[in-house]
Amino acid sequence: MDLAFLGTTRGLCYLAASVLFILSLRGLSTQETARGGNLLGIIGMTLAVVITAITLISNAVGGGDAVAATVAPDGGGRAIGLLGAALVGGAAIGALVASRVAMTSMPELVAMLHSFVGAAAVLVGITTSLQSGAEAHQTAHMIEIFIGVFVGAVTFSGSVIAFCKLRGMVGSKPLMLPGRHALNASIVLASIVLGVMFVSQPGPDGLVYLLVMTGLALVLGIHLVMAIGGGDMPVVVSLLNSYSGWAAAAAGFMLSNDLLIVTGALVGSSGAILSTIMCRAMNRSIWNVVFGGFGAAPAANTAGGAAAPAGDVSKTSVSEVAEMLLGAHAVIIVPGYGMAVAQAQHAVKEISSHLIEKGVKVEYAIHPVAGRLPGHMNVLLAEANVSYEIVKEMDEINGEFAHTDVVMVIGANDIVNPSALDDTSSPIYGMPVLEVWKARRVIMLKRSMSAGYAGIDNPLAYRDNTMMLFGDARQSVTSLLGALRGS
Repeated sequence: MDLAFLGTTRGLCYLAASVLFILSLRGLSTQETARGGNLLGIIGMTLAVVITAITLISNAVGGGDAVAATVAPDGGGRAIGLLGAALVGGAAIGALVASRVAMTSMPELVAMLHSFVGAAAVLVGITTSLQSGAEAHQTAHMIEIFIGVFVGAVTFSGSVIAFCKLRGMVGSKPLMLPGRHALNASIVLASIVLGVMFVSQPGPDGLVYLLVMTGLALVLGIHLVMAIGGGDMPVVVSLLNSYSGWAAAAAGFMLSNDLLIVTGALVGSSGAILSTIMCRAMNRSIWNVVFGGFGAAPAANTAGGAAAPAGDVSKTSVSEVAEMLLGAHAVIIVPGYGMAVAQAQHAVKEISSHLIEKGVKVEYAIHPVAGRLPGHMNVLLAEANVSYEIVKEMDEINGEFAHTDVVMVIGANDIVNPSALDDTSSPIYGMPVLEVWKARRVIMLKRSMSAGYAGIDNPLAYRDNTMMLFGDARQSVTSLLGALRGS
């Protein structure tokens, strides 16, 4: 194949893939167009992978560019074998994992995928630094390599710790080391010094400085995420998504690959914007999330401690809840991570459909940080075929609670905690929440009176208009659905 023609074709395909990625992000902005957005992204990525594979094979066989030379410096056959193994093996593993992962495990999967991007940036940077030739010795290129490896290492280790926290392998409580800010600043300063030394000694001679910085960046990523409490993990996942994008863009600069640069910039900027939106929903800044150590000092009413209960709770039964729901004119359902863990979304959808058939107005209220991943609850409800029209975000539904007969909170805790508005000693004070307590009646479905993921108690459970339905969420809503159908 003519290499000039192939280069032109690759450029056009990369341009088309970039446009498809932009349209994909636009489609993902609303639930109604999300499926189409996903499809556009799949088409764009398929196009990018296919043309890149063809280019690498053609260059390797025909003695092409530097990228191909790194894949197979001694012949095209080896390049084809390595590339084929990578594509087939990666596709098989990805398909297997995606087909088996539960929606409740999606946050962990996303965090782990972010770590792969960071690891790739580190490996690409180290390999590129060892290449011979004039380009590898240019100061600007060496700076690109150093920054790419630094961002990639922080992304890799931070994502691994996020995965462990979400998986429960590491406690959600933040690790607050003495002088932690000074420690972070020292690591960054040392990395800058090592960067200057690396740039002044390019090639194999400067590799030791790059490797030492990589170790420091790995420590920095671990320390940054370990110092973040469980209540902030949705923001951390989004922020790591942004890091992975910038790591991919850095890899694009190192490889002189325009598509990687564009794709990485899209992911990095969109992740940063999403993180900012989520922080605003929590009335906090990115800096406060990353460096504030949320959850380090539990309030006096923290559950699980020695403090006495804040009050008595009113228990209810499935039959009483069914009677209240059937007698209501307006019902709002607030799903939380407890519903996701119990995989109760399908039964909850059947409950809402049955009530709508009975003439009851039913809506779902979604908090921006419900669950442990941005949009987690929206995806669960879409999986259960809940109509997009009755799924409302916090800003558009908070004014409706005062006119609602029954609010049913399923496995949510922190996002409906009134302490955020009226308790200045609470760690979540100032965080916008779903103001469910304004409804005539609140039904909370929980396993027990244990605290939520942020580790703080919820005074909502002790209010006069709140009733508790204890038990596994799936069993409770299944029984409730049976009671409704039998009425």
